[in-house]
Amino acid sequence: MTRELFGHPRGLTVLFGTEMWERFSYYGMRALLVLYLTKYLFLRPHVETVLFYPQVKAFFEMMAGPLEAQPFSSLIYGTYTGLIYATPLLGGWLADNVLGQRNTVMIGIVMMAFGHFMMAFQSMLFVALLLLIFGGGLFKTNTTAQVGMLYTAGDSRRDRAYSVFYVGVNLGAFIAPLIAGTLGETVGWHYGFGAAGVGMLLALAVYVAGWKHLPPERERAAKTKQQTQHQKFTLPEWKSIGALVLLVLPLTLWWACYEQQGNIITLFADANTDRRLIPGLIDWQIPVTWFQAFNPFFIFSLTPLLLALWVRQAKKGTEPNSIIKIVNGCACLTASYMLIAWASWHDGGGQTSWLWLFLFFALITIGEIQLSPISLSLFSKVAPLRIASLMMGVVFLPNFLGGGLLQGYLGTYWGGMTHPLFFLMMAAIGAVSGIIIWSLDKPLRPYLETRHD
Repeated sequence: MTRELFGHPRGLTVLFGTEMWERFSYYGMRALLVLYLTKYLFLRPHVETVLFYPQVKAFFEMMAGPLEAQPFSSLIYGTYTGLIYATPLLGGWLADNVLGQRNTVMIGIVMMAFGHFMMAFQSMLFVALLLLIFGGGLFKTNTTAQVGMLYTAGDSRRDRAYSVFYVGVNLGAFIAPLIAGTLGETVGWHYGFGAAGVGMLLALAVYVAGWKHLPPERERAAKTKQQTQHQKFTLPEWKSIGALVLLVLPLTLWWACYEQQGNIITLFADANTDRRLIPGLIDWQIPVTWFQAFNPFFIFSLTPLLLALWVRQAKKGTEPNSIIKIVNGCACLTASYMLIAWASWHDGGGQTSWLWLFLFFALITIGEIQLSPISLSLFSKVAPLRIASLMMGVVFLPNFLGGGLLQGYLGTYWGGMTHPLFFLMMAAIGAVSGIIIWSLDKPLRPYLETRHD
């Protein structure tokens, strides 16, 4: 019998803690990377020590033309954050067919620990990023899939479990800028990256300690392999898979705007924001990396409120389905960029109060709560069990294509556009994403309400 804690399987607590420390490492890296590259590493003489720098820069310039430090840094940041969400496809396939989920997660954790510690040596930048990219791919898809596998078909706790899991993700994301970001900004860049490596060691400790509470993948994997050999996908399963894949494109657009938080929004906070806590009274300046803690702070604050709202709506029979929740998430992202565009325009290119960014993060986070964990739960419910890990790789494709590659490309326009215009461009892309998803609601609804557990 599965042991429970607070009404959920104990395995959820294990995965919560493991993912929390992995996110600590990732968001510590995310808070520092663009600042580290633009203000230190990609400037002479430091850049001359980076292995493979001429070759990597030549590759990007072949596609984008001559690149100064800022646009090149945006492309590197975008490529890193993108590829770390592309490799989950590999991680899902390896788990489903070769290694099993637990072994794949363990290998991923060790690779990421090595990668973060190697970031402490500036010459090893691209080698470290490569380890982080592949380690993240092995780790992320399988811990996320394991959450859904703790619950049987029809268990109403699954949606709430992913929201609880998402709070764990963002607990790590909240403390990362405060610890790793502060160390990197005030003590030394490499201390911040080293702290991220410690986070991965803690993730490893939590995962091993909770090993017995994880879903029994060996029995499940054997059954899945037997099913794969003797059973082809049914027509309803193919339709459900196709419906999920159709959502990838519009979600890609959303993530391209959302992930500017670690790229252009960081640069805006650094150069164009009045970071004094209370100007004229308390002139202490908020560290740039601390702005990355606003988003996870609002995750803690607002997720319980939205969950309570959905519970009340469910009792009345008015709770939106998953697709409409995702559309609402797109609307909130659009509103957040319209707000910061107005604030930037109102200040005429001068220093914008940090309070506007605080409100920006509040709005974009309300959108995230309605889109990110809901899409994870949707894929978990609808995808056939025998390709559960692989389909969790598919749900991260928008993070790769949009949150990484497209986001980095869009960031190269920052220096050539006025700030209000750039933010309005982000708002427009978010609106297009929402319109596409809304138009797919009715056609796809029959295929997204079927459980294939």
